[in-house]
Amino acid sequence: MSNGIERKVVVITLLIVRVVFAFGDLSAQTLAWQPSPGHTQVPIWPGAAPDAQPLSRPEMAATVNDHLVADRTWTYVSNVSRPTMTVYSPKGKNTGAVVVVFPGGGYRILAIDLEGTEVCDWLTSKGITCVLLKYRVPGVEFYSKSAPYPMSGPYPESPIALEDAQRTVGLVRSRAAEWHIDPRKIGVLGFSAGGHMGAAISTHFEHRLYPAVDAADKVSCRPDFAVAIYPGHLSLAENSFALNPDIRSHITRQTPPTFLLQNEDDHVDRVEDALSYYAALKKAGVPVEMHLYAQGGHAFGLRRTRFPVTMWPQLVETWLRTIGMISE
Repeated sequence: MSNGIERKVVVITLLIVRVVFAFGDLSAQTLAWQPSPGHTQVPIWPGAAPDAQPLSRPEMAATVNDHLVADRTWTYVSNVSRPTMTVYSPKGKNTGAVVVVFPGGGYRILAIDLEGTEVCDWLTSKGITCVLLKYRVPGVEFYSKSAPYPMSGPYPESPIALEDAQRTVGLVRSRAAEWHIDPRKIGVLGFSAGGHMGAAISTHFEHRLYPAVDAADKVSCRPDFAVAIYPGHLSLAENSFALNPDIRSHITRQTPPTFLLQNEDDHVDRVEDALSYYAALKKAGVPVEMHLYAQGGHAFGLRRTRFPVTMWPQLVETWLRTIGMISE
């Protein structure tokens, strides 16, 4: 089986587990996701996004009732063709650090609250600016075999999500003075597919995937640190500890310090994904910390369950202090 087909199998698995069930019982649907009052989402591209592909349906936000996480519903966004960022300012002390958050969803949807806004609430309470990226995802029903690449997916099968990530990190760094942040303390944090995108931008920052559109694209898009929570799309194939060659071939000592977290019983993004990336980072001399748990499954975000893995935010806080991104 070729690498491209194997990666598509992983995508299909993600769709089955994380998306298809969502259409069984939706309590509410709206045409576009909006952040909470007091926050404004801003388009990341001044005009049309590069490699834009028209969608036949508008953006949709929907609440999932039949697959609860920690006994609570969650909301996803699909059909995103106009990527945006929403800035959440720190509450109280400003550490100067900022984290760009990539929600997961198999590159088909975005778990916008479970792996997005709830993460920003945690980060801002710790004095960290949070930038929530609503990157391009086409939705379950959009997949064109005749297209040169899928409408979305992991790079290099599709460039659009990584283009949005590169653009956003550059934008954030270009506005450091305006937002009162330290341009040397800009990190990324992603879940599942978003965890893969954190690895992708950590290894694909020297060259933009698109022609520069303004001064922000002349600023470095290298993250100063990366956090990947139950990341996917990293191992070469299921049950393989070989790292995806597109990631492996771009790991250098300039790859930023990385925090990895995974469960052995995660049957969506398997433990081999995180382990293969950990081993490659360690071999390259990149500072990396990994936490592996026996139980906890997949797609729990910050919501507390009975499993020890859900204490991971405190581990990240400690790690950020050890690498000098935040102080006591």
